[in-house]
Amino acid sequence: MKPAQKGTQKSAKSTTATSKKFKGFTDEEHGAMKERIQELKAGADKGDGEGAVLAKIAEMPEPDRTMAKRLHIIIKESAAALSPRLWYGMPAYAKEGKVVCFFQTAQKFKTRYATLGFSDKANLDEGAMWPTAFALKGLTATEEARIAALVKKAVS
Repeated sequence: MKPAQKGTQKSAKSTTATSKKFKGFTDEEHGAMKERIQELKAGADKGDGEGAVLAKIAEMPEPDRTMAKRLHIIIKESAAALSPRLWYGMPAYAKEGKVVCFFQTAQKFKTRYATLGFSDKANLDEGAMWPTAFALKGLTATEEARIAALVKKAVS
């Protein structure tokens, strides 16, 4: 009887990992990274964040532009402690220099809806699991009230 050879059998994990190759970043992801580099070079974290955010919103195609304008107002009214700034080319709102929430257009990553996201700096913890991003197809008074409440809780 021959002794069994060691190392001739591959685990399922290693064969699965080799069959799925990393294809690289998408053009949209590269664009977001380039925008972040430009923001850092320009000192976007220190300068006129309000002006930069409003300029970015003005560049957005509809319906994202209207939604971003309304979100900007809701966030500023709900949490005066948050400072507008750009973050990976997206309007974001920071507390003490750390992003708490951000708006991502549907067009940015070619998705079917815009996103309102919250970072781990947001105080939204509820038990062992809670949402950190919300899909937005439109804003009614109901969504606006919910967003205002979320933003207030996020900075509490």
